[in-house]
Amino acid sequence: MLVASEAFGGKLDAMRTAQIIGRGLHVGNTELEADLCPIDELPKDLDVRMHRAHAVLIAAACLNHETLLRRDAAFEVATRARQTGVPCYAIAGSDELDLFETRILDLQVVLEASGERGLAAAGKKLAGLL
Repeated sequence: MLVASEAFGGKLDAMRTAQIIGRGLHVGNTELEADLCPIDELPKDLDVRMHRAHAVLIAAACLNHETLLRRDAAFEVATRARQTGVPCYAIAGSDELDLFETRILDLQVVLEASGERGLAAAGKKLAGLL
């Protein structure tokens, strides 16, 4: 699974956020490998990594209407996943998307979490759903 993460603020920069979620995914399913991908800047090989992973997890501090309007990194990753037929999931500190907006992004599941323990728990829960 490709873990495309933004910073969750404070000590949780994008890479640390991805690492914590990756550990949770591994606890939930030891066979699940996480490709950690901070999305401060989108990597040039994003599409290749997405196909190789077969699923994408977006980690964003906040998913809301502005996510769609700004067309930020989380929006771009979700859009590319949808266009290439790769299922996309999300963990957000705050999920303010309505059902229509969630459908626009084609997110399979959105879990809310905050802090290190919450992010790890959300990763574990998501691994159980896959």
